[in-house]
Amino acid sequence: MEMRISSEPLHYQYWPKGLPHLVHVPKTTLVHNLEVSAARYPEKTAISYYGSRFSYARLKSEVEALAGYLQRQCGVKKGDRVLLYMQNSPQFIIAYYAILRADAVLVPANPMNLTEEMKHYVDDSGALVAICALDLFQRIEPLMGRGGLEQVITADYADYVTEPTDIPMPDFIQTAVSQPTTGNGVRTWKEVLAEDCEPGPHLSGSDDLAAICYTSGTTGKPKGCMHTQSTLMATTALPGVWQNTSCEEVLLGVVPFFHVTGMQILMNMPIYLGAEIVIMTRWDRELALQLIERHQVTNWTNIPTMVIDLFASPNFKRDSLKSLQYIGGGGAAMPEAIAARLFELTGLSYVEGYGLTETAAPTHSNHASRPKRQCLGIPFLNTESLVVNPKTLEPLGPNQTGEIVSRGPQVFKGYWNNPQAARECFVVIGGKTFFLTGDLG
Repeated sequence: MEMRISSEPLHYQYWPKGLPHLVHVPKTTLVHNLEVSAARYPEKTAISYYGSRFSYARLKSEVEALAGYLQRQCGVKKGDRVLLYMQNSPQFIIAYYAILRADAVLVPANPMNLTEEMKHYVDDSGALVAICALDLFQRIEPLMGRGGLEQVITADYADYVTEPTDIPMPDFIQTAVSQPTTGNGVRTWKEVLAEDCEPGPHLSGSDDLAAICYTSGTTGKPKGCMHTQSTLMATTALPGVWQNTSCEEVLLGVVPFFHVTGMQILMNMPIYLGAEIVIMTRWDRELALQLIERHQVTNWTNIPTMVIDLFASPNFKRDSLKSLQYIGGGGAAMPEAIAARLFELTGLSYVEGYGLTETAAPTHSNHASRPKRQCLGIPFLNTESLVVNPKTLEPLGPNQTGEIVSRGPQVFKGYWNNPQAARECFVVIGGKTFFLTGDLG
């Protein structure tokens, strides 16, 4: 979609009625979002996890305790990198916010990575501490002692399934995993929280580095995208305006949190709102049907294959998704036949969008009021995009093929340890700096 530089953008003729073109992004930190929601809604459910519920007050309390431990017992200082290596779980959210509360830099890692892949994360980021799931410890243990990585905190998902429930428990949570020998830099999650350390003052500002999010590495070793509190805040606060959400939302959190879509839309956005996150550690269509009905899930961002799989379930009924008020996602185009069936059953159109690790999720999205199937949408709030000739960088008109370039508050600040690669993906057009929104991973 063309956007003229010197006049009103062309996509504004498709702009949803009543939606502002520009929205102020808060200049506060992600930790401040949690503090505000915990103050506003202390007893409100922040997380639901296989039948167990956790309030915003408890979430904040455990974040503080873990942050204090990182600072006082692990020696983590402002700007130090901490590796987070686990699947969706309450511990992922607690660790994520604790790392930021300690003024450290988060390094989220794909839990499917093996030791050799994790070696690159450790070496490239210079991580001092790793927080990992218990079942992944054997992959990270051989890397202890490399560079500055001397300490590991292990977390058992089963520790947060604490209430009686009739929800079938996944085998990977029920199956006991032997604890590694503690000492020699290894501590368990329970031991760490039991120390109840108090953190120092939160010193980070909106321009400070918050996370190094690694690309998929399809064209070489993964590159670490540097996101500040501000770039992450953009795709934390703006999607809520786009989706017209509130603190009463109930979101199904099954897209991986280590990935920017899950991190921003299914974790940081609901915490900013004070909404409820229903966590699934791994995708299971039968369990998803139960959780959507049990918790009356209102908002589900996913990948199209999950919807396809859900429709194939023998237990799927016409009213299985009746609680949903919003459904959308990306990663691949939604098949026309599936989108049509979804609309027939729910009256909802599947909202497709597009973004990259470098942009902390969306640069483009459809809007629920006027979605176009199998289309990445229009430039997102506060975002300017052009289609340009890749050789001359000349802006192109409608129905012409070229390279998409974008600029906005969500664009990353460069690649960690690779400034040359960052310079190569930014271009100046009409006096403005744009990011080449292509598959750079």
